[in-house]
Amino acid sequence: MSKRRPVVCIIGPTGAGKTAVSLGLARRFPVRVLNFDSRQVYSDFPIITAQPSPMEREVCPHELYGFLPTTDVLNVAGFVELAEKKIAETPQDELPVLVGGTGMYLKALTSGLAPIPDIPDEIRDRIRKRAEDEGSPALFAELEKIDPEYAKRTHPNNRQRNARALEVYEATGKNFTWWHNREVPPSPYEFLKIGVRVDLDKLTPLLKLRIDKMVENGAVAEAQRAWENCPDELAPGWTGIGCTEVLQYIKGNLGMEETKQLWGKNTRAYAKRQLTWFNREKDIHWFESDEHEKLIAFAEGWLADCGWAG
Repeated sequence: MSKRRPVVCIIGPTGAGKTAVSLGLARRFPVRVLNFDSRQVYSDFPIITAQPSPMEREVCPHELYGFLPTTDVLNVAGFVELAEKKIAETPQDELPVLVGGTGMYLKALTSGLAPIPDIPDEIRDRIRKRAEDEGSPALFAELEKIDPEYAKRTHPNNRQRNARALEVYEATGKNFTWWHNREVPPSPYEFLKIGVRVDLDKLTPLLKLRIDKMVENGAVAEAQRAWENCPDELAPGWTGIGCTEVLQYIKGNLGMEETKQLWGKNTRAYAKRQLTWFNREKDIHWFESDEHEKLIAFAEGWLADCGWAG
């Protein structure tokens, strides 16, 4: 029997049905759902980022969804701080259930966060200006030289991560990999990681249907309102899949069918990257997307072994 507080994590690629799983758990146990998806934090894009609907949120409390302005970014350290606060605030008779697909967020929370010092503003501003002037691929090329291991986990066009890695190196003289390999204190939580697996070929038509539904439900109008509030396509909230493509439609650069096709293509590619990331994790218990009852029974047995009675 573990003395640490149990926390269940529902993991998987976009469109796999993680929300449905979390609601299934909520019908069996008193649950509080905590988001760990870096796109679903944005308040301007509830439809495009597939945040739980008002009806779904009525089933149980939901936290860390739709609270961040489009102009802001939630880095890994910021997420961990918020998530730990929300878990601590969750009543003892409620089960914290983390739901999402941002692997870096979950890894930092479950494995511990390297104690990276604060970065001076002048260094941060200089690196981010370089990103604007030179482009993210230029920063990525530099990152490959100073931290090839971390470079394998990011992408040439991921301006936020590439800039952050260079900031840390310039400020501390140590690369991200060095910081991530430092010992961190043990977590006060016992994590159960449950993966929802979907074959990419089966997922592709489901993603198309989901995008069609998002458009029907007002994705374009949602993006138009967001553009009126934040007409800066380089703002962090606009960099998400779906947001980028719909913005190009609004600006007249794409037709609707082109927009949906590109949105679907990019979403599928993202789902593939998510699966690649999570397949490297050895402590995830995988279930097929239609094995809800089997998954819930497994979680119930694990909670009993932890001594959690709800």
